[in-house]
Amino acid sequence: MGGIAYPILKGAEPFYFEGSRVGVLAIHGFTGTPQSMRELGERYAKEGFTVCGPRLEGHGTHYEDMEQTTYEDWIQSVEEGYEWLKERCDKIIVTGLSMGGTLTLYMAEKHPEICAIIPINATINIDQMEQIMNLKEPRFINGIGSDIKAEGVKELAYEKTPVRSLHELYKLKKVTLEKLKDIRCPALICVSRVDRVVPPKDSDYIFEHISSKDKKKLILENSYHVATLDHDKELIIQESLSFIKQYL
Repeated sequence: MGGIAYPILKGAEPFYFEGSRVGVLAIHGFTGTPQSMRELGERYAKEGFTVCGPRLEGHGTHYEDMEQTTYEDWIQSVEEGYEWLKERCDKIIVTGLSMGGTLTLYMAEKHPEICAIIPINATINIDQMEQIMNLKEPRFINGIGSDIKAEGVKELAYEKTPVRSLHELYKLKKVTLEKLKDIRCPALICVSRVDRVVPPKDSDYIFEHISSKDKKKLILENSYHVATLDHDKELIIQESLSFIKQYL
């Protein structure tokens, strides 16, 4: 890609925990880092699972770095994490926050062998982004990180969002939206009642349009968008563990 080689920010590193033959792939969101999924990952590992939290290409360094990546690059980062788990596990569950939730859906569409999925405040609506596709200037807009209700908690995310990357997000949502009906694995859909980044109706749409017979919606009453770092993180952990254990 060329340009400056930015170092990985402290705390933005991917994480890998080896455990049982059951794996969990934990995917962070748009402009974010594995930091937003690390606590969940650590708790899953404590339960004995093998866990991978990949760092999406162009994330966790500098927003100019992200600007040079495509949605295919982000998918490739997730696929590499999935392959790491496949080498060690017989069963794999996928979870993700925000765009990580979108990537969770994408992976379930592409890999029907996935045992179960747990999208958290996943983004899927393309209608609200149509106007962004016509946006060329400015090059960067304000960041979207740290939509958190809990005081004093900060998400490690970019302070600026590349407009070009928003175009790539649109493409990812579009290809994922087209195949939602192909998802048949069990799904626990976590959605914040109040979310100032992704409309909660996105999760309603996902719930209604996936073909999974076993699907459940978990309403998060006391968190905003980055629920994995917010008041309801313990609820997500406990409910997701109960959900996962049904399919082992």
